[in-house]
Amino acid sequence: MKNIFYLLALSLIFNSCYKGENADLVIYNARIHTLDKEGEVHNAIAIKDGKILETGPEREIRNKYSANEELNAEQKEIYPGFQDAHGHIFSLANLNLQCDLTGATSEAQMITRLEKHKNKHGGELILAWGWDQSLWGESELPNNAALNKAFPNTPVVCKRVDGHAALINEAAIKAYKLDINQKVEGGEIQLEGGVATGILLDNAIDLIMNKLPQPSADDLKKEILSIQKNLLSYGITNVHEAGITMDQFRILDELASEGKLKIGVYAMLFPTQEAFDFVLKEGHYNNGPLSVRSFKVIGDGALGSRGACLIHPYHDRQSTGFLTTSLADLKAITLFAKENNYQVNTHCIGDSTNRNLLHLIDTLMKDVEDHRWRIEHAQIVHPNDLDLFSQAGVIPSVQPTHAVSDMRWAADRLGDERLKTSGYLYKSLLHQNNIIAFGTDFPIEHMNPFLTLHAAINRQNADNLPEGGFQKEEAIGFQESLKAMTLWPAIASFQEGKVGTLEKNKHANFVILDHPLSISGDYQPNYAWMTYIDGKPVYSMGL
Repeated sequence: MKNIFYLLALSLIFNSCYKGENADLVIYNARIHTLDKEGEVHNAIAIKDGKILETGPEREIRNKYSANEELNAEQKEIYPGFQDAHGHIFSLANLNLQCDLTGATSEAQMITRLEKHKNKHGGELILAWGWDQSLWGESELPNNAALNKAFPNTPVVCKRVDGHAALINEAAIKAYKLDINQKVEGGEIQLEGGVATGILLDNAIDLIMNKLPQPSADDLKKEILSIQKNLLSYGITNVHEAGITMDQFRILDELASEGKLKIGVYAMLFPTQEAFDFVLKEGHYNNGPLSVRSFKVIGDGALGSRGACLIHPYHDRQSTGFLTTSLADLKAITLFAKENNYQVNTHCIGDSTNRNLLHLIDTLMKDVEDHRWRIEHAQIVHPNDLDLFSQAGVIPSVQPTHAVSDMRWAADRLGDERLKTSGYLYKSLLHQNNIIAFGTDFPIEHMNPFLTLHAAINRQNADNLPEGGFQKEEAIGFQESLKAMTLWPAIASFQEGKVGTLEKNKHANFVILDHPLSISGDYQPNYAWMTYIDGKPVYSMGL
């Protein structure tokens, strides 16, 4: 009897020690892709105080940790929360408050949508976003003849899908007293025979936009929270907000202070004097999920509207586009950023802009080993300049869905040979520094990360076109594409110590997918079954 009591006592002590650690949450019966260096896949994870305690075999984790809550993941796959390394939350919020022209397949359909919007909302001004003449079967940008006929007295301002061109009617030109003959550095007011066509390119758009009434902060907050829910439904837990004003920063800061901003937002400030004053006062700024330590510079325009700055003229027009920020201003901004330890992320579409920025960064940042400055888009890069990414230590931040959207007309702008050797070179860019960050550029493209994976891996759109893939030699593998949506954007935003993989002491930010991730064959839609941030469920399918 004495021996029995002795053995029972030992057993109690053993079990107490073996399952003596407390956790807030244990998830088991899962396939957890940690994306760590070993690429381990486990089936259980323990979380406490918003951070990961451990991942490992289910039996081991459940025996080791006494959890306040347990979740059976039903053999679903778990990945680190996806990151969109280049999105526009405020652009999408504004779009949601305007007339949506995305996907319109003709000019007549665009006019019909505008008329319906006016009938529903009324008002003395119609704002719209999203037209794309390539979907109308047109290569050239439109004029405003149809707008003038449909809306002779109501100002109409319609931004192109890429945000680098606007179509306005004569009523808007008169209402906002636009001087059509003024010259605009880094932009253009298009004229034909001395008459405005209604097309404004790049910096010329500001001549109108700066005079328009702006949505209220409360309206924008409401839209941002709706957008946040959509992002979480795809398992996106971090967004790099690619360019905000200080007014927009204050809205995000208020949402963060109110506890309503759940997703991590790595915000890039537009380089204004007000932003410079903020940097001098605050340095690197953090408020919970909101982080600010970078500038967004717009180097040139877009390829579709022929505003991208090219080394040689466009294939379909005797023009090389233009810089939207002068070289003198670029040098001043980047010098200020270096002096204040701020990252610079520059929109570079054309090969001339990419070349200029790469040389500038290489010269300025030679003495800074780990600056992590970025080129956003890196869409057209001369093959002779590829090694400058490695030489200058620049991270390419690209959007794979751009390639399979632009393929309809990219050869018209560049010609077949230049497109093949210079366009959308994602694999070649990855091999420069063994790092690349994926974004979507939403709302220009859809925020859906599974479309991004499909475009990167298979070089096809949602309709699985073209057969065999667009310039398939530049496709990126599955594991590398996953890192480009998790770990590498974390590195590109100085946050790899917090997020990007599912490792001990990192924030418990992850997505449990509704069904297994498909990586080959036809595009398969997917969604989050549940999304967690800091160990708390922030999205659940069906709720």
